[in-house]
Amino acid sequence: MGRNILPIVMLAASLSAPAARAQTPAPGAPQPAASQPSATAVDPASVQALKDMGAYLQTLKRFRVSTEATGERVLRDGQKLQHTARADLQVVRPGMLRAKISSARAERELFYDGKTVTLYAPQQKYYSSVEFAGSIGELIDRLEEKYGVEMPMADLFRWGTPAAPLDQIESAMFAGQELVGKDTCDHYAFRQGKLDWQIWITAGDKRLPRKVVITNRGDEARPASVSLFNWNLKPAFEDPIFKFTPPNGAKKIEMVQRKAK
Repeated sequence: MGRNILPIVMLAASLSAPAARAQTPAPGAPQPAASQPSATAVDPASVQALKDMGAYLQTLKRFRVSTEATGERVLRDGQKLQHTARADLQVVRPGMLRAKISSARAERELFYDGKTVTLYAPQQKYYSSVEFAGSIGELIDRLEEKYGVEMPMADLFRWGTPAAPLDQIESAMFAGQELVGKDTCDHYAFRQGKLDWQIWITAGDKRLPRKVVITNRGDEARPASVSLFNWNLKPAFEDPIFKFTPPNGAKKIEMVQRKAK
């Protein structure tokens, strides 16, 4: 058996983001060379950049975001195999969400209209529905704690809230500016427990995460995952897409609760 590192878009650690502004280098300004920080070197401006990003994400009420994640599976002999997965989220805050997650192995969809959450497996035509009323963040926690269902890009809803503290970061540094697609992004690197992770955040007022790289230092093979994010802040979808209508031939099954440890 191989070892998997973050197979579908689970961003690094828990991070919060009270509102504030980071000191962002001006586009075109000379970039500092990436230095080698000590194990306890936490650059306050880099942490502030995460706070700014989280604060901006919390202002988004209606958006669409998709990601393509590439992860690594390490075989027993040390050889690495890459695998990919895709996810697409359509969101209306505080309480409507539609998600589609696909890979070569499986495809699943999630519908949440503020009253009912439904998980659907298109290939098998099975679906499970339970009543729920709460925010998207509360839904994500409920699904994970009660049913063991992990939402893709869940940290996008935790950044900028008290549910994601910053005090676990052991080192933080600014690594210059780079292009992700056509966007100029500020590049930051962090160390947190056994994870090294990097994030590219769009420069300017719209502080969106565009790329995340996570390396597992707890595994001697150092497997890594790379996630690229594409944003649409003016999506054309209508609210009825969040309500699940069973297709012909679909079979309802029970959503099984996870066993208590």
